[in-house]
Amino acid sequence: MTETRWTTGDLDHWGGTEEIRISTRRSDGTLRAFVPIWIVAAGGNLYVRSYRGTDGAWYRHALEQPDGRIRTDGIDRDVHFVQPSPSVRAAIDTAYRTKYPRYGDRYLRPMLADAAVTATLQLDPQPETLSLPTD
Repeated sequence: MTETRWTTGDLDHWGGTEEIRISTRRSDGTLRAFVPIWIVAAGGNLYVRSYRGTDGAWYRHALEQPDGRIRTDGIDRDVHFVQPSPSVRAAIDTAYRTKYPRYGDRYLRPMLADAAVTATLQLDPQPETLSLPTD
């Protein structure tokens, strides 16, 4: 099976978006309600973290049924949720610090704390959906 990767256009679009909406699938394949979430790009991948750590409902649902959808600016993309390698933590932390410094300690610090770090998921694109153009 060929691994599907994000294009440069996808990484720029999704990784450059301030906030996305994320949904997980129920066991019957229907989508749950979308919730707002921060997203970062690091090392050619996209990552999200649960502000509430492993107690976050969307995170728990993503572990149970690892397919979902992300949405922003009228564009939807089906994704597969994957546990990232622990070796990428520093790069993801740096991406959060770089992208969201204006939110300061009140919001950024919890996203860098161990509780949120343990609830980090990599978003892999589903192959049946179209990519954004790279130019």
